[in-house]
Formats: sequence, C-alpha cells, structure tokens
Amino acid sequence: MRMLVLGAGLQGSACAYDLLNSEGVSRIRLADQQIDRLPPFLQPYVGDDRLELVKVDARDPDSVRRVMEGVDACMNALPYYFNLDITKLAVEAGIHYCDLGGNTAIVFDQLKLDDEATKRGISVIPDCGLAPGMVNILAAKGIESMDRADTVKIRVGGLPQNPEPPLNYQIVYSIEGVLDYYTTKSWIVRDGRPVEVDALSEIEPVEFEEPVGTLEAFHTAGGLSTMPWNWEGRIRSMEYKTLRYPGHAVIMRAIRDLGLLDLQPVNVKGTSVVPRDVFIAVTEPRLKKPAAPDLVALRVEVEGEKDGRPHRVQWDLVDRMDEAHGISAMERTTGFSLSITGQTQVRGLTRAKGVKTPDLAMPADHYITELRRRGIEIRQVV
Repeated sequence: MRMLVLGAGLQGSACAYDLLNSEGVSRIRLADQQIDRLPPFLQPYVGDDRLELVKVDARDPDSVRRVMEGVDACMNALPYYFNLDITKLAVEAGIHYCDLGGNTAIVFDQLKLDDEATKRGISVIPDCGLAPGMVNILAAKGIESMDRADTVKIRVGGLPQNPEPPLNYQIVYSIEGVLDYYTTKSWIVRDGRPVEVDALSEIEPVEFEEPVGTLEAFHTAGGLSTMPWNWEGRIRSMEYKTLRYPGHAVIMRAIRDLGLLDLQPVNVKGTSVVPRDVFIAVTEPRLKKPAAPDLVALRVEVEGEKDGRPHRVQWDLVDRMDEAHGISAMERTTGFSLSITGQTQVRGLTRAKGVKTPDLAMPADHYITELRRRGIEIRQVV
C-alpha cells in the first residue's frame, strides 16, 4: 500500500506513525507546507526508506496533484476548509480518500461527488476521526444490531488526566475548533426529525469507572455530522454530547453569553478588536500543555427492540496518552482512526464504494479489531 498523508500536524503525524507500524504499507508520503516541523514521536522515522517528506501547497491544485501521483489513497488531516477541494482532486486522480471532517455542510457537498467516485471504483469517506468517526461507526453498529432502534446517545471528550481549575481542561487540538463547537447550534434527532439545540445546554452527569469518575455531558456541534439525515425517520432520538469535568460548561456558557467569544469586532480605546481573538490570545498559553498526559472518554448507547423484546447495547472507552512514545490519547483515537480507514479502503473492505460517511461505509467489527490491535480497547458493556 502506498499512502499519502496531507498535513504533518499532530493528527497527520499520528496517522503517518500508525501507517509506519502497519503491515503491508510500503510507502508513506507525508506532505505539508512546513514539513520540517514534525512532532518528536515521528522524528525516529526520518530517514526511513518508507517515509517520504514532501512540501505541498494545499491551495495550489497542481501542487496537490503532484503529491497524489503514484499513491493508492489520500488521508487528509488538513483543516476542514480544504476538504472539498482535496476530495475533488482525489476523485480526479482515482485514488481512495478519507479525512477528519469538521464541517457538516462541507460533508454534504462531498456527498454530491458520489456518482463520480462510484464510477471510478474508489471509496471516499469524510469524518474519519474520533467524533465524527469512531462514535458514528459504533452507533451504526448498535442500530443495525436491532430490529428497531429508538434512541442513540453519544458521549465523548478529550480531557486532561490531571485537571487544573478553573476550566479543568487542556487543549488537545485546535482551540478555535473547540470554541466553534461551543458557539454553534447542534443538530440532533427528536421525535424522528433533525432539530437544532443550543451548544453547552442540557448538562447531565455521566459516570465512568474511577479514576475518571463523574463527568458532565452537554450539547456541542458537529459530532453527529450527517447521521441525523442518514437515519431520519428510523430513529426517534439521537444526540451527541461532549464530556468535560463538572463545572466546565457553566463557566464556558457565561464566557460565551458575555460576548467574549463573539467574532464581531468591537472598539476598545480606538482600536478594533475581535473578542474571540483576545480570548484565545489570553487563554491559549494557559491551556496548551503539550507534555501533560490526556485521556479520551467515550460512551455510545443504543436502545430499541430485538426479537420482540427491549434491547440495549453500550460501548465504553477510556484511552490514555502513550507516554512511552509521546502520543496523546486524542492523537491515538483520531489519527490512528484515519489510518485504519485508509487501509480499510485500499484493502477493499469498505461496505460500499463512492462517497459514504463512516456509519454507512466502515465495517464496524473490522474497525474495532484494528483499534484493539493498537491498544485502543472498545469495551462492550452488558
């Protein structure tokens, strides 16, 4: 397998690391505009014959076309606003493609390329990280295990192992992305139809085994992606909530409601200032702790009916940073998920060709097995 990874940030580098440690992968081309800034866990592989480091300008179609030459699949870990253009170039090149998603409207545009991708015999799967991604695959597995599924509850969050007040949070990916999720309405399913609810609303406690203990869950945008429409009319209730340590949502809601996350500039002593820019500039240095160990907590619950009787399935995951190699839990569950998806595509194991989201494209049992091979243990709770 000859693989292209676009984006050498933490998630793209984690994807490349996993490919380097996977059987059957003969070549990994890691491409970025700043390819000389690799994280420490990838440094030992610099000079490995299998790893090719190349520069690419993702805004230049010809630059992207060049790095797509001679590969079987493209795993895109660039920011979401590149996804549609990169997808079109992958379809044009006739190579498999997957990405980390991040914007549901863009995913709907990617789905319009289904006919062309199908004609070319390739698989295109957006939304292949943790959420959306892993959680959607597990939810679909639960839905399909029943004669009738009524409710789907997805809870997931990236957390510090050693929380510090007041937010008890550390940045495990883009702070801009986190704030987008906190300020954008969330699509869920109620009474069988997609509806919008406010982010940071409907806070509830969720219990995990110690030492994680009690967490809180609240609505945020993006985690379900297209699932409310994929399963419309077949599921009475479906919702995604983010997990944090208790008290986080109330503080962030107050910050939001006071206007500190607004994008509209305000005048401060004669200078035009964007409140969110100031908030990020002040808080990011305090919340960014690259060496601090993190964890990912996940729970997916599906309830319905099977063989005429009530039926319920639940999957839990608590994954922790690989401190020996310096790979965070968020990188493991996101970057490794992208790698697994790309390898599944090249091996011809996806459920369908064309453009499909992971809940409809990825074989769940195979995916769970591959996670387990990497020490990411999805536990089914009876």
